[in-house]
Amino acid sequence: MKRSILIHPDPRLKKHCEPVADLSDDLRVLADDMLETMYDAPGIGLAAPQIGILQRLIVLDCVKEEDGAPKPLVMFNPEVIASSDDINVYEEGCLSIPDQYAEVTRPKMVQVKWVDRDGNEQQQEFDGLWATCVQHEIDHLEGKLFIDYLKPLKRQMITRKMQKLKRERARV
Repeated sequence: MKRSILIHPDPRLKKHCEPVADLSDDLRVLADDMLETMYDAPGIGLAAPQIGILQRLIVLDCVKEEDGAPKPLVMFNPEVIASSDDINVYEEGCLSIPDQYAEVTRPKMVQVKWVDRDGNEQQQEFDGLWATCVQHEIDHLEGKLFIDYLKPLKRQMITRKMQKLKRERARV
């Protein structure tokens, strides 16, 4: 089932999320709903707080080629356990901050551990766009948005645009 995506500024997007204690069927359904919502948006990542659920769950799929087979990843309690000194700059966007993009500097490679949908602990190294995306989504679990990396003036400008967008959507 497709879920509604919260738009910044929403206080739930700035909250620290609780770890998932026990994997339930409800959480697996939530992960499936998040993937459906992300693909429909369309986006390459989505974190539970973006749909108003303050738990440590993210989904991502950075395959962007038309003919590329989807590679959906579901991560419960994801955590960066190592990162490279090399950095990458990507123009990031966010489904909770529609049509706004800015360059963000992050580690080029990260090692992430998480629990998969079957309850197994996983660990993998990500690089390039996948590394940027997984760090962006994990930031959401800490109440951090990509605009928090920007200079205050640019961040305020984007926030004002989002407030205006929310007012316009409320009138419809």
